[in-house]
Amino acid sequence: MLRSKRIFDFVLVGCGLFVLLTIIAMLFYPSGTMVEASTVGYSFSHNFFSELGFLNAHGHPNLVSAALFIPALTLAGLGLGAFFLAFPRFFQGDRAARLLSTSGSLLGVLSAVCFIVIAFIPGDLNLDLHIEFVLWAFRLFPAAVLLYTVAMFRVNYPRRYAWVFVGFFSLLVAYLLLLEFGPEIETYAGMVIQAVGQKIIVYASITSIMAQASGARKQVKTASD
Repeated sequence: MLRSKRIFDFVLVGCGLFVLLTIIAMLFYPSGTMVEASTVGYSFSHNFFSELGFLNAHGHPNLVSAALFIPALTLAGLGLGAFFLAFPRFFQGDRAARLLSTSGSLLGVLSAVCFIVIAFIPGDLNLDLHIEFVLWAFRLFPAAVLLYTVAMFRVNYPRRYAWVFVGFFSLLVAYLLLLEFGPEIETYAGMVIQAVGQKIIVYASITSIMAQASGARKQVKTASD
């Protein structure tokens, strides 16, 4: 019980640090966007999260932001992986739910690995490979969430957390469609749409996983009392 509680504590800390470190990284970001190199500072609607990890931000050294972004995304990925490794414990009483949760955790951990790899492949060094891992992370993530959503409705788990995953799954599917079929980032309008969409899904992901980790932590505490 204590081990599970510590794992969910780590998930909460890792996700929280991601938010904090990326905000600080934005303050140190020098300049430039995908379509305009002369802009000053970081723009919420014109820059992508990945640009924080660029070693060279459109002609400007970006070592401080990169030094913050890489551990931030690594922590978020480790937190996500830890969550999916610990979460199946709540679904062992029902055979179908156990299978769903195990499958969901496998996909979730693979998604977490993709996020960690993304941190160490700066987009300014290998954009194609960077984007490929982004696509796979967001292909695997919604599948994991869907499997867990079904599992949560099958067992005696608080329904409010299942509905959190329903809403989150809808956002993940919408974002995956945006990535696969949305406007190209080489155009100004496409850049803005993709950048804003990315911010929405990243913060929705952090909020959803933190909510689930907090809920799981409460379940562990209740079971141990």
